[in-house]
Amino acid sequence: MIKRLIALVVTLTVTSSVLSAKDVAVFEVQWKEGKVRQTRSFAIGFDEDAAPYTVYNFKKLVKGKFFVKTTIHRTIPNYLVQGGDPLTKKKDRNVMGTGGPGYTLPAEIRLKHVRGAVAMGALPLKVNPKLESNGSQFYICLTNIASQDGKDTVFGHVAGGMDALIEISHAVADTNNNPINSIVVTKTYLIDESKLGGAAAKF
Repeated sequence: MIKRLIALVVTLTVTSSVLSAKDVAVFEVQWKEGKVRQTRSFAIGFDEDAAPYTVYNFKKLVKGKFFVKTTIHRTIPNYLVQGGDPLTKKKDRNVMGTGGPGYTLPAEIRLKHVRGAVAMGALPLKVNPKLESNGSQFYICLTNIASQDGKDTVFGHVAGGMDALIEISHAVADTNNNPINSIVVTKTYLIDESKLGGAAAKF
């Protein structure tokens, strides 16, 4: 009975999330180039019909400031930008890219990895037969990445700031594609998509 009640609450919560106004998540990031501090922003829109549980979780993390002080830990020029690992707060490059919130998410694999798609990271099929997603690590496709179709959950898209993301993708990085100068998430918040409007140029 209790399990059924919990399942009902989760279902109602996810449903209400889908029916709510269309939110976008704004990420503000900073890094240093010499003595100059650079600041950029980008916005992520959500494809709630395709991945309702993943979207609900991502919004919850944004609201809870989970991503603040994490870093963009993987960049490949004009190809991909990845973040969302809480272990990046510890500055130990040996563990970056291996962390998460302590849980995984069920696969919601319906959309393709087209340019601008935002997907959750996941371990390979041979060790992850259910294709469950990392609970917090996400990556942004800066080009079509068809090789990941059918493997990872795409849950959103770039709603603004593609130029900033492309710039970030060109950051000087180590052999693991981890930027040498830490690109730190300083602020995250949700805003109604309609309010992005004319301010979209900012992103």
